[in-house]
Amino acid sequence: MSPTFRALSNHNYRLYAAGGVVSNTGTWMQRVAQDWLVLQLTGSGVALGITTGLQFLPMLLLSPYAGLIADRFPKRRLLQVTQLMMAVPALLLGLLAITGVVEVWHVYALALVFGVGTAFDAPARQSFVSEMVGKDELSNAVGLNSASFNLARVVGPALAGFLIAGLGGGAAATGWVIALNSLSYAAVVVALQRMRASELDSPPPQTRQKGMIRDGLRYIRSRPDLMMILAIVFFAGTFGLNFQMTSALMATEVFGKGASEYGILGTTLAVGSLTGALLAARRGVVRHRLVVLAALAFGVSVVIGGLMPSYLTFALWTPVIGITALTMITAANTTIQLSVAPELRGRVMALYLMIFMGGTPVGAPIVGWVGEAFGARWTLLAGGGLTVLGTLLAVAVFSRSQGLLDPEVNTYPRLRPLRTQTAQVEPAEAAAR
Repeated sequence: MSPTFRALSNHNYRLYAAGGVVSNTGTWMQRVAQDWLVLQLTGSGVALGITTGLQFLPMLLLSPYAGLIADRFPKRRLLQVTQLMMAVPALLLGLLAITGVVEVWHVYALALVFGVGTAFDAPARQSFVSEMVGKDELSNAVGLNSASFNLARVVGPALAGFLIAGLGGGAAATGWVIALNSLSYAAVVVALQRMRASELDSPPPQTRQKGMIRDGLRYIRSRPDLMMILAIVFFAGTFGLNFQMTSALMATEVFGKGASEYGILGTTLAVGSLTGALLAARRGVVRHRLVVLAALAFGVSVVIGGLMPSYLTFALWTPVIGITALTMITAANTTIQLSVAPELRGRVMALYLMIFMGGTPVGAPIVGWVGEAFGARWTLLAGGGLTVLGTLLAVAVFSRSQGLLDPEVNTYPRLRPLRTQTAQVEPAEAAAR
C-alpha cells in the first residue's frame, strides 16, 4: 500500500474513515445551508457571526469537562452518543425550515445545542485516533483523517449549493439540506459498532478524582512547546479560520454572487485543504518549525485572498489558503497527540480544541462586525494580519529561550506526579512516544 494511505490497512481505522466521509459531507452541507438560511432571514453579517459564534461557544465553555469525560469513559461508546447529540438539533432545524416557521432565534438556539454535541464529540474523536493505530502510523492517520474530512468538504458545499438552488433557494430548500445531514450521523454509529474491540489500544478509563482538570492544565503549563502551539492556533482559529463566514460575505457583498457560487468557493478551498492533508499524510516527521512556518504562510495567504480583484481570481486563490491552513492544522494536531501521555490525551486534546475552535465565539462576531463596518474584504485582511502577528508573538514568547525551533531539542521541565490511575510519564518520555 502507498505510504500516503498506509493507515487504511488497519480495519478499524478504515471503517472510521469511511463513516467520517459520509458524516462530514452532511456536516459541510449543513454549514452552507445554515449560513444561507441566516442570510435569507436577516441579510446580516453580524447575525451570521452570532450563529457561528453560538455554535462554537460550547467548545469554549465545556471543553475541559468534555476532555475529562473522554478520559473517563470508553471513547467508542461515547462517540456513538455524541452522534445522536448532533443529529437531533440538525433534524429539528431542518423541519422548522421546511415547514416555513423558522425564525432566526431558532437558528441561534439550535446552533448552540448542536455545539454542545460537537464539544463532547471533538476531544473523544481526536484522541480516539491513537487508539485505532500505532505510534508509527499516527501521523499518517491524522493526515488521512484530515483528508477524509476535506474530501467531504469538496463534495458537501458544492452539493449543498446546487441543492439549495435547485429547490428554489429559499428557507425551505435549506431545510431539506440540513435534514439530510441529520441522517448522515448513522454512518459513524454503524462504523463504530462494527469495529473490532480487541484491536483497539485503549488506555484504562480514569476513575473520578479531585483535580483531574487541573492536572491537564498543569501539564500543559509545564510544556513550553505545547504552549507555543496553543498560542499559534488561538490566533489562527480566532481570526483566520472563519471561511464559513468570510466566503459568504465575499461571495454576496463583494462579488454579487448566489448560493451556487458560494458553494463552489467552499469546494475550491477544500481542494487545497485535501491536497494539504494528503501531503501531511506522506510526511514522516513533524517539527515545531513546520507549525510556525505554515501558520505564517496561512496568514499571508488569507491577506492576499482579501486583495483579489474578482470572483474568479478569489476562487483560484482559495486552494492556496486551504493548503497552508491544513498544513498548519495537521502539523499542530500531530505534534500534540504524539507528545502527551495516553492517560491525559483526552484532556489535553480538549484544551487544544478549546483554544483552537473556542476562540471562534470571540472572533466570529468581531470579524462579522468588521465586515459590516469596513467591508467584506477587511474580514480577510484583518484576520490574516492578526494570524501573522500572533504567530510571531508566540514564537518570541515561548520559543527563543527554550530552543523549541531546534529539531534536536526534546527535553522539557519535569512535572510533579499527576493524580492518575496509571503509571505517570514524564514530559520528555511522553514526547518520545
